[in-house]
Amino acid sequence: MSLQIRVNVATQTLSLLEGNTLLREYPVSTGKAGVGEQRGSFKTPRGRHLVRARIGDGMPENTVFVGRRPTGETWTPELHEQHPGRDWMLTRILWLSGCEPGINRLGSVDTMRRYIYIHGTHDLAEMGNPGSHGCIRMCNADMIDLFDRVPAYTPVEIVERD
Repeated sequence: MSLQIRVNVATQTLSLLEGNTLLREYPVSTGKAGVGEQRGSFKTPRGRHLVRARIGDGMPENTVFVGRRPTGETWTPELHEQHPGRDWMLTRILWLSGCEPGINRLGSVDTMRRYIYIHGTHDLAEMGNPGSHGCIRMCNADMIDLFDRVPAYTPVEIVERD
């Protein structure tokens, strides 16, 4: 059996499954603007995806990433105050790629070109409520746990509700 990830926007949860067996369930935060696939919408894309790239393996917790590269910064509440409104991508990144042409792949709906990730976020972020710019945010400890369990090309399905 193979691993798969299922993100449920209605319940703000990410489930890690092996076949039909639930291995782990994590609280997440999806797009504050809701669901949608259009570039520039700041919405979380629906449908079938896969983990195209795994970024940050072995980096310390709270490592700050910009453009998928570590900045050399470590997130702290003080750094957070210095950069109000910054979209914090921390610790690990799973870069998603859509699998459905015209829905979440290619053209103006391409998930990968929209830079949609599953990524760690700061301790002040509220899980269980939409609040991201379209990505799927997780607390750092959960992000490390998920990252260590899933290889590249793990299938990811993002649904509005079960």
